[in-house]
Amino acid sequence: MLNHNDSVRVEIRERVHAAIETLGYSPSHVAQSMRSRSTLTVGCIIREFSIPPLAAFVRAAHDVLHEAGYALLLTNSEGSIERERELLKRLSRRQADGIILGHYTPVDDEFDAFLRTLKVPIVLVDRDEPSWADRVAADHFNGFLRITQHLLSLGHERIAIITGPKDLFPARERLKGYFKAHEANGVTVNPELVSVGSFLAKYGFTFMSSLLSRSAPPTAVISGGIDMLGGVLRAIRAADFTIPNDISVVAVSDSDLAELYDPPISVERWNHAEVGRIAAGLLLDRINGQVGSEPRHVQLPTEFVFRESTAPPPMAQRRSKRG
Repeated sequence: MLNHNDSVRVEIRERVHAAIETLGYSPSHVAQSMRSRSTLTVGCIIREFSIPPLAAFVRAAHDVLHEAGYALLLTNSEGSIERERELLKRLSRRQADGIILGHYTPVDDEFDAFLRTLKVPIVLVDRDEPSWADRVAADHFNGFLRITQHLLSLGHERIAIITGPKDLFPARERLKGYFKAHEANGVTVNPELVSVGSFLAKYGFTFMSSLLSRSAPPTAVISGGIDMLGGVLRAIRAADFTIPNDISVVAVSDSDLAELYDPPISVERWNHAEVGRIAAGLLLDRINGQVGSEPRHVQLPTEFVFRESTAPPPMAQRRSKRG
């Protein structure tokens, strides 16, 4: 009767509903899930709750899922491969109806096989593997092609790039754009200016500090992680360099720090909330069986926001003021 079975007479249904209102009864979602084998729960694994762009992504995904009657179970991988896999196992044990998965674990054959054992729809965010899953990603290749081209057009030839491991989709695409722009302009990349170790702010600080202590520091740097900019800026300030007179800076993803820093920092940005809405929509379609077996791939454009942190390089390569 509570499930609106048409075989129940109208007068009986009305008496039952009257009793429900009198007693304040509410149906058991646990019992319902045992019958339907659906928990109306979606798991989402991100690296860190406190990163503002990721918060915008989560809020948008939550709103779409809530409207459809689903609860979003948010978990934090802290960028750890082991923790991410354990979280995936837990979501599977809790019988989540689907999973939204961020880009923090490289996918090898073993991990691909592990994901298949979960037997739930998976939507990937900013990653391109496994190939059988639906995904939504930003166009990092063209974004970094545009950024690097801008710096080269200003006369920079020593452009540093700091980003995550190159076996992860965002870093790999950013590097492709970076190298493509150099190739198109006939400029040779110095491998010492390329770092692919981590997306974290502390890594940005360490590598940037090392670069600025050299006799020929870079004249520009691209901070290739959405929360890396703080570490890069601290290193620049500690070395007593000024932006953009001594070094030009471009960051990934907009933030209050980028907008309010003096001078404001130029950024490559994309709509994180739209990523969340699309990811949730793709997953709901898959859960509800509204699409075929072929995976769907959505790519969002990025835009370059020009601010005051880029300028032509100094006339002569300057030694670090600490030297």
